[in-house]
Amino acid sequence: MKGIIIFSHDMEDVEALATKALLSRSGIQMDALTFEQTKDIKTAFNQYVKADYFINEIDIDTYDFVVIPGGKYVAQVVDMDVNIKYIATYFYQKNKLVAAICAGPRFLGQAGLLEGKKFTCFTGSEKDMLKGEYLPNFKAFRDGNIITGRSAGSVYDFVYEIVKYLYDKEKAESLLKNILF
Repeated sequence: MKGIIIFSHDMEDVEALATKALLSRSGIQMDALTFEQTKDIKTAFNQYVKADYFINEIDIDTYDFVVIPGGKYVAQVVDMDVNIKYIATYFYQKNKLVAAICAGPRFLGQAGLLEGKKFTCFTGSEKDMLKGEYLPNFKAFRDGNIITGRSAGSVYDFVYEIVKYLYDKEKAESLLKNILF
């Protein structure tokens, strides 16, 4: 099993780094992809991390799913973005998992992927998903091949849903048990 997580300057640290770490811990190969001009990424809380790849360095067909973290970068780029919306739409159309957390679902909303779907996200981010059903009280929610998460405080629930979708409930519960959740 292989997944891509999108790394962007000003991404929310916990949503990106903890999600990647927890999915790796569950046995999934996680690669960080960036659309920035450099692989050296500065997070929202001034951590410096390195993305593994630029889009032209990988074959996205070899990946089983994509994860889009939130963070203040979303508000800065979502209206002009074509790259993140493209990759989300590509995975969605291939019936592969698309997972987005916090403000990350805004990319899905603007790409039209949440029309007629139920979702959660960071309060206020639902403005881009007018044709979907916003569930503000859920920490994570799955509708078809889309999983959304509410915020940094929901990362464990978000990852649980991803692992449950990709494998099964037992493996997802085992992950939480092993980290003493």
